[in-house]
Amino acid sequence: MEYVYAALILHETDEEINEDNLTGVLEAAGVDVEESRVKALVAALEDVDIEEAIETAAAVPAAGAGGAAAGGADDGDAEAEAEEEAEEADAEEEDEEEDDDGGEGLGELFG
Repeated sequence: MEYVYAALILHETDEEINEDNLTGVLEAAGVDVEESRVKALVAALEDVDIEEAIETAAAVPAAGAGGAAAGGADDGDAEAEAEEEAEEADAEEEDEEEDDDGGEGLGELFG
């Protein structure tokens, strides 16, 4: 999750989300950086409009207030959506890289 938070920090400060910047934020936070996770997240966010994803996630509770409140929607929706998009892109990348894993272990990528 800290990888996604680091990407959001870069986005909020209008910095480019690239491997060097993401690694720098993570190291500054004291995270033991895994290069493969950094690469996967940068690749996953390459075609994502983060501002649009945040707005879309923020609109979900307003559009379905009754159901969203019952479902326990919270302020972490934007981060969750960004992480979900990153995981989807990682799943595609993992499928290409791994021969017989079949996508297992993706939960470990963003722990």
